[in-house]
Amino acid sequence: MTAPSESRGFFASGGADAVLCVLAVVAAVALATAQLQKARAARRERDLTQAVYNDNADILATVRAQAASAGDSLDKVLAATPDSLGDQPYIVISIAENRLWYKRGSTVLFRTRVATGTGKYLERAGGTRWKFETPRGRLVVIRKDVDPAWVPPDWHYVEMARKLGKRLRRLEGGKSIPIGGGAVIAVTGNDVVTRYPDGREVPFEVMEGKEITVGRDLIVPPMNTNQRRYVGTLGVNRLYLGEGYGIHGTDVPSSIGRGASHGCVRVRNEDIETLFRIVPIGTPVYIY
Repeated sequence: MTAPSESRGFFASGGADAVLCVLAVVAAVALATAQLQKARAARRERDLTQAVYNDNADILATVRAQAASAGDSLDKVLAATPDSLGDQPYIVISIAENRLWYKRGSTVLFRTRVATGTGKYLERAGGTRWKFETPRGRLVVIRKDVDPAWVPPDWHYVEMARKLGKRLRRLEGGKSIPIGGGAVIAVTGNDVVTRYPDGREVPFEVMEGKEITVGRDLIVPPMNTNQRRYVGTLGVNRLYLGEGYGIHGTDVPSSIGRGASHGCVRVRNEDIETLFRIVPIGTPVYIY
């Protein structure tokens, strides 16, 4: 019958120290329980992640097997009409074969050869990297353009400077670049011009492969200038698919039938004239 008195004696004599000891034990138990629950949750998340990965790996393996058996020829795609389309015409493009088919149901209305993205990379100092590939999946013709102008992205000037062994120099609006003899390159209105000491201003004429160069520098014009628009590069028409991609003509017909573009789908100018005439806005485009 001495235990109760001994226990009371412990708390009585220990005072605050005894209470702190008990609280420490409780806290340690709570912490251990929380860590155990956290470990179980982490293990469960790992198992779920592994399960998802396995599912995706199985799907990927199946897709690869189907692609291998089909030879990426699109025979099966061309032999069947997507159920959701009904009688709506659609375009199918094979990147592997560089071919385009315009179909309604199982009937091929038009076919031709194309050029698609090279799949190559371009990288500049600072870490910016571009890959020139044609996007796969389902797109839609959202606009039809006549005599479309190409607005070269920054990568075009990086690529051209590298080909010509030049340095890039960006021309900013409101500023000028001296070119000798008192003349400067400047922006007037929507034009990049050579401004001479006598006040004369001569706009630059540019096209792909004929950029503005000064000594060792290749000049990058501002985005809102006419010198940042190339006419004729995209042919006479374009079916615009969004995000900068489209089906358009070309000023390099020899590129048709191979991976030669920076991502768009090129066709011969006579072919884009036909497609422009027969393909309506809203037409689905399946790229494989």
